[in-house]
Amino acid sequence: MDERDKSRRKAILVVLLVLVPVLFFLGWSQASLNLSFIRPSNAQQTILLMAVSTVIFLAFVIFALILARILLKVYVERRQQQLGARFKTKMVVAFLVLSLVPVCFLFIFAYGLINRSIDKWFGIPFDIVRQDASEIFRQVELQAEQHTLHDTFHLASDERLEREIARRDFAALAQVLAQHAQMLNLQSAAFLDAHGHVLAGVGEASADEAQFLKLFPGLRAGRLPAEGAAARWRSGNTDLFLAAYPVFGPRGERLGAVVSARHLPTNVKQMADEIQREAHKYDELSHERKAVKRNYLSMLWLLTLIILFAATWFALFLAKQVTVPIQALVEATHEISGGNLSHRVAARADDELGKLILSFNEMTRQLEENRYALEQAALDLQKANRELEERTHTTEAILANIPTGVISLDRQGQVTQVNATVERMLGTERVKSARTLADVFSAEDFREISRLLRRATRQGVITRQIELEMGGRRVSIALTISSVRAPHGPVGTLLVLEDLSELLRAQRATAWQEVAQRIAHEIKNPLTPIQLSTDRIRRLIERAAPNAVSEDLVNAVGDSAALVSREVETLKHLVDEFATLARFPASRPEPSALNPIVEKALDIFDGRLDGITLYRDLAPDLPLVQADGEQLKRAVVNLIDNAAEALERSALKEIRVRTGHDTERDVVELVVADSGPGIPPEAKERLFLPFFSTKRRGTGLGLAIVSRIVSEHNGTIRVEENSPSGTRFVIELPVDRATAIAEL
Repeated sequence: MDERDKSRRKAILVVLLVLVPVLFFLGWSQASLNLSFIRPSNAQQTILLMAVSTVIFLAFVIFALILARILLKVYVERRQQQLGARFKTKMVVAFLVLSLVPVCFLFIFAYGLINRSIDKWFGIPFDIVRQDASEIFRQVELQAEQHTLHDTFHLASDERLEREIARRDFAALAQVLAQHAQMLNLQSAAFLDAHGHVLAGVGEASADEAQFLKLFPGLRAGRLPAEGAAARWRSGNTDLFLAAYPVFGPRGERLGAVVSARHLPTNVKQMADEIQREAHKYDELSHERKAVKRNYLSMLWLLTLIILFAATWFALFLAKQVTVPIQALVEATHEISGGNLSHRVAARADDELGKLILSFNEMTRQLEENRYALEQAALDLQKANRELEERTHTTEAILANIPTGVISLDRQGQVTQVNATVERMLGTERVKSARTLADVFSAEDFREISRLLRRATRQGVITRQIELEMGGRRVSIALTISSVRAPHGPVGTLLVLEDLSELLRAQRATAWQEVAQRIAHEIKNPLTPIQLSTDRIRRLIERAAPNAVSEDLVNAVGDSAALVSREVETLKHLVDEFATLARFPASRPEPSALNPIVEKALDIFDGRLDGITLYRDLAPDLPLVQADGEQLKRAVVNLIDNAAEALERSALKEIRVRTGHDTERDVVELVVADSGPGIPPEAKERLFLPFFSTKRRGTGLGLAIVSRIVSEHNGTIRVEENSPSGTRFVIELPVDRATAIAEL
């Protein structure tokens, strides 16, 4: 718990300590005390009192919710098996039991006492006293009313009153009324005619004609009862008993009416008012008896809830004094187990837990210092490993890019590493699944290599040129085997394989080029005189006399001369081919698109391939290559012509020309495939050598010239089997990277 949480909790505690007593006092005073300032006398005070009641109710609800939240939180923590949850639960349950038992007994006792007290307040004796007092006051009022009516009768029966009315002497009439009022202790007296108009009167209420007519409606129409009438009238703060009695003339006619008013005695009135007020209060309290009980019950519930809340909070407070330091220690152990040795326990404790926290922090400090020393050593080790890894990557990059194949073996002869060149030479799947050299090479080749391995173990390093089976054909390989040794002894063996096919092919081509040059020179020199002599013999025979030489001799000599001439022409053509091979012009490559060159070569055969279907599949957007257009076109023409000759005896006659871009190796491919009989495996290795041909009348120079052109373009050419039948010639030319970079 940080300082901010502590400050916030302290502020909440202070507010609760102040608010709870205030709310409890307000509720208790409202329900128990008869305070004048608590009882509302106007709307504002009523609203204020309602607001206070609402606040008390909200406080009750809030405390209930807080208590429920605390208990629910303790329950959830226990279900989740959080640290310290069991201890908190035990503390809370113990304090709740210790506080709930006496609180329940106190609640039951107080509630019973309050019920009995309230029931005694509203018992039967109090009701009888209240009813008797009310009946006495009612009899007093009735007696005062009868006395007033009786005195009014005597006033109306006075003969002087009749005489003054008859004379219309209202002043004298008023004196008569005043005398009677003084004599009979009347507050006022008045005479009203048959229409309800006041003609004479004495006292403060004698002139209130409208009130008389309101209380005694019969005064206006002369319908006042003969026995008179009585009424009660409140004038200001004074209650008056009024009586009206008709006045009759000598002949019994109605002359009008006399109205008199008398005060209730002051002491009797005060006592009556007090009795009325108390009776009203008693009635209100009697009707609100259940509400009073509910108020006291609410106060008891509020007090009980506050006690339970205080007990629960105090239990949690004591529990946190133990669980917070322990939880901080557990969190610190988690941080340290996660590698954060800089973590320190910030919880404070003044008992044995405080000493434990200090010891724990000291231990983590020592661990942090030790880890720092280990990290420095690890950094040095990482630096050395990084340098070693860089060297390893450099070595692997060299092995992956060198043109020779490398195979490394451990001391047990298991294959530990091969480079990409070996995978290309022997097949990727075969090499990747190999565990020993027996899985890589054929049985015959493995025996030869095993013999060389034993010699390399004795001599250290050995180099031999051998033929190995690769891709279904025998390939000349320069094999170097080196025994790798360390200061503690041998650690393995290294095999280096270099494909000599291209080198031998170049050597053979160079040798055949020299041979072709000498043959062309040696053959061409005698051909000219032979042809000239043959022509001379034929002309001499033709000029000779017909009878000088026999016809058979002429025919024989002519046929022989013609045959010699034809063979001489054949030898000249062969000599020209030799010369072409020997004096092949140097190529002049430039950035060129391959597809147009192929299109020009295909146009030559347009309509000339009888019975042969020529398919073209030229990939669009090929990158440029460095090429001599004429030489490369000649190579394509030679390949298509060679394919057409191979299809002479085939049932299915198809030639497919395809171009494409191999993005992985960054080369452009040109493929010429036919559906012919194919080429025997033993002939594939010698196929591009001069004077080697699989056709009876072939010179063996066409594919040699194609190979020479491709080599001049820094490309490669290989022959493969076509599926389902036939042969595929694949030419690969490197992409012109300089032009591609310039375009970017």
